[in-house]
Amino acid sequence: MDLGLDGKVALVAGGSAGIGLAIARDLVREGATVSIAGRDAGRLAKARDEIAADLGAVVGTRVLDLRDTDGARAWVEDTAAEHGAAHIVVSNAGGPPAGPTGAFGPDGFRDAVELGMIAHIGLVQAALPHLRRAGWGRVLMVASETIRDIIPQFALSAIARSGLAAYAKTLVHELGPGDVTVNVLAPGYTATDALLGGLTGDLGAETARVAAEAGIPLGRVARPEEVAAVGTFLLSARASFVTGTVQVVDGGRSLGM
Repeated sequence: MDLGLDGKVALVAGGSAGIGLAIARDLVREGATVSIAGRDAGRLAKARDEIAADLGAVVGTRVLDLRDTDGARAWVEDTAAEHGAAHIVVSNAGGPPAGPTGAFGPDGFRDAVELGMIAHIGLVQAALPHLRRAGWGRVLMVASETIRDIIPQFALSAIARSGLAAYAKTLVHELGPGDVTVNVLAPGYTATDALLGGLTGDLGAETARVAAEAGIPLGRVARPEEVAAVGTFLLSARASFVTGTVQVVDGGRSLGM
């Protein structure tokens, strides 16, 4: 299936590992020019080298903490200047610490909102003028299933990331007619470093245990590439009439309508 991404210029934050890296790889396969950003220079270099070896493509890299608004803007401007345009932006950052609401004071909530909402908005706002200028654009903000179905032990995630849904909905109406879409990807338990870092022993058995405890009907956690496949579709020309949505990818765990 041709996703209509050949020749598009994409920026993928959090692109050195996990879901972000899987999305970046998909975009490269589809012919897009890709720049990835992340906080760890070593992991970025490893991701760049793996993509070059596996897919025969060169991706740009930028060491960046997404909370650095000026740094995010500079990444967008430099990428657009180098390649003549910017069409796709994927905002993706780590999640806040786990725990119930009573485990955190006001500063903890401020930090969570800064990471889980404001950082995403800053990157998107920096990219929007380029998407409008190109006349074609895709915005994808990677959040969590907690945006749709609250999990009490991940209170900060639910509180901070819920704002992205409201931002996406209002931004869609502000953008008006045209071919620029805005969507939120809300993955559930996924086999990323954040999850696997706490697992020991047989990986399959451990992830199945996590799935059972979380109540995932499919009996396992997601693979990053499974989540990325949904995200890549939302970034594609095929999804031209899908905008303002929150797309949950959680193996059926959520019982919300």
